[in-house]
Amino acid sequence: MAKEKSPLDELKKDYSKLEKKYNLPAFENLNQEFQVEKIAECETDYLIREIRRIMADKFVNYLRFIESVLNPANSPMFVFSIIRAMTMDDKKRLTDSYKKLAEIQINLIEVDVEFSEDKEAEFVRNSYIAWQDVKKEILDFLNSINSNWKKKIDSPDKGYFN
Repeated sequence: MAKEKSPLDELKKDYSKLEKKYNLPAFENLNQEFQVEKIAECETDYLIREIRRIMADKFVNYLRFIESVLNPANSPMFVFSIIRAMTMDDKKRLTDSYKKLAEIQINLIEVDVEFSEDKEAEFVRNSYIAWQDVKKEILDFLNSINSNWKKKIDSPDKGYFN
């Protein structure tokens, strides 16, 4: 009796065809970064589009977080604590990450307007590569904030948000 393939096995099999055809990142790498395994239960004729949508969700979330730090109008209170712990290098790093994510967002809109498997695959490939840089910048930013957090939060301040 043959063992029935799980939806995740089917997803990996379908993705491997796209991976070879378009020189995409390995499934394991894409899954680690973007949890694309969530698509396993989704029935679709356009797997690459579903992968792009999963990636887009992550990019949008980070773009919003960075926007709230760089432009804190109506931001949650914890954002002001992050801002207090930021250095000028942190702000530059975050601004660079924001620019890269904004470029991804513009590309995302373009790909979303009219379906093309080639363009979807190009978006997945290029955005995965760009994410590696953005991720490093965000981690560096967070490490800096964590190291400055205690010093800045515990220091006596002269104003409410200083």
